[in-house]
Amino acid sequence: MSRPRPASQHTVRRHNSALVLDTIASAPGSSRAAVAARTGLTKATVSSLVDRMIGAGLVVEGEAQARPGPGRRGTALHLSPAGPHGLGVEIGVDYVSTCLVDLTGRVRARWLRPSDNRASAPARVLTKVAAAIRLALKQNVPVGGVGVAVPGLVESASGILRVAPNLGWREVDVRGELTRRVALDAPVLVGNEANLAALAELWHGHGAPDFVHVSGEIGIGAGIVVGGALFEGVSGYGGEIGHLSVDPHGPRCPCGSRGCLERLAGQDEIVRAAGVADVSELLAGLDAGHQAATTAVRAAATWLGVALAGAVNLLDLPTVVLGGTYARLEPWLRGPLLAELEHRVVGSAWSPVRVVASPLASDAAMRGAAGTAIRAILADPDLFVTSTLA
Repeated sequence: MSRPRPASQHTVRRHNSALVLDTIASAPGSSRAAVAARTGLTKATVSSLVDRMIGAGLVVEGEAQARPGPGRRGTALHLSPAGPHGLGVEIGVDYVSTCLVDLTGRVRARWLRPSDNRASAPARVLTKVAAAIRLALKQNVPVGGVGVAVPGLVESASGILRVAPNLGWREVDVRGELTRRVALDAPVLVGNEANLAALAELWHGHGAPDFVHVSGEIGIGAGIVVGGALFEGVSGYGGEIGHLSVDPHGPRCPCGSRGCLERLAGQDEIVRAAGVADVSELLAGLDAGHQAATTAVRAAATWLGVALAGAVNLLDLPTVVLGGTYARLEPWLRGPLLAELEHRVVGSAWSPVRVVASPLASDAAMRGAAGTAIRAILADPDLFVTSTLA
C-alpha cells in the first residue's frame, strides 16, 4: 500500500488559484485584502496569485476603494470581460447554433444556422459544426474552451455520444471528430443538451436550486437540478423524459418504443395537430384564438403533465421550468399543465408545483455549453495561467 505523498508546490498553487478566483467571481469588487480575509490565505499569497491572473487576462483591477481613516486603499478586483471566452455550440435536429460568452457570463456574439441534420450523416453535420467553430474563432477574442450540446445520451466518462434517436446517430466521438477538423488549443467538452440547458438555467435563469428543466423542441429533454447541482444519473444518461412512454399504445418512436412523450407533445406533433407549418404560425394562431392551435397545445400540456407528474412524484421537485419552444408556449401550456400536475402529484396539496418559463428559451443549451467551458477555467485557472504565460 503506497503512503500518501505531500502536496507539491504546484498542486498547492493550483488549489489556491482556484480559491482566489472563485472568491473574486462570487464577490466582484473585492480587494486583495478582502480576498485574503475570505480565503484565509496570506495577503502576500493572494497578491502574487492575483498578479499572475491579471497577467493572463483572467482578472482586472477597478477603481481604488474608499477607505475610512489612514492606510493604503485597496483596488477592486473583477473577472475580466476581455479574458478567455467560452465558445458554446448546440447541434440541434434542425439547426446549429454557436455563441461566445465572456468570463462574466455576458453573450458577446451569437450565430444560428438552420440545417436539417436528420437527413445528414454525422461526418457531414460535424463538418458544418467545425465551420461554425472556425467562424467564431475568427472573432477578436481569446477562446479558453469549447462546449458542445448534443440531443442524445452522452457518456460522462468518455464524452462519447452513444445514441441520438432524432438524429439517427450512434457511437459518435463528437469531441474527437471536432478536434480533428479544427485546430483547437482549447479543450472540448461534450454534454447532453437538456443537462446543459438546465445548468444555464441554474447559472443565469430564475435562480431556484431545485427544479426540472424540460425543453421542448423536436425532441424533449429534461435536466434535473437538486441542491444547486446537476443530477445526471450514474452514466450520464438521466433526464430522458422525451422517451418516457406515456401511452403504451401510442405511435412508434425512433428510439424503438411506443407512445413516447416527444411523439405526443413534441414540437412536430403540436405543429401537425394544429394544422400549421411551423412554430411562428402556431403562435400566431394561438394569439388569434384559433381552436385547432389551442386544442393542440392543450393536448400536449396534458401528456406533458403526465410525464412531469411522475418525475415530481419520484424526485419531489418544487419547480418545473419550461424551456425551448415550451417557453414560448408557456401562456397556453400553463393552465392545463398545472391542472394535470395538481391532479397527479401526490403532495400537491401541501407543496404545489410551480411552473415558470425560462428566460433563456431556446438559447439555454448553447449558453450552458459555453458556461461549462468558462466554469472549467474558473475551477482550474492555474492551468490556463501557466499555458498563457509560458
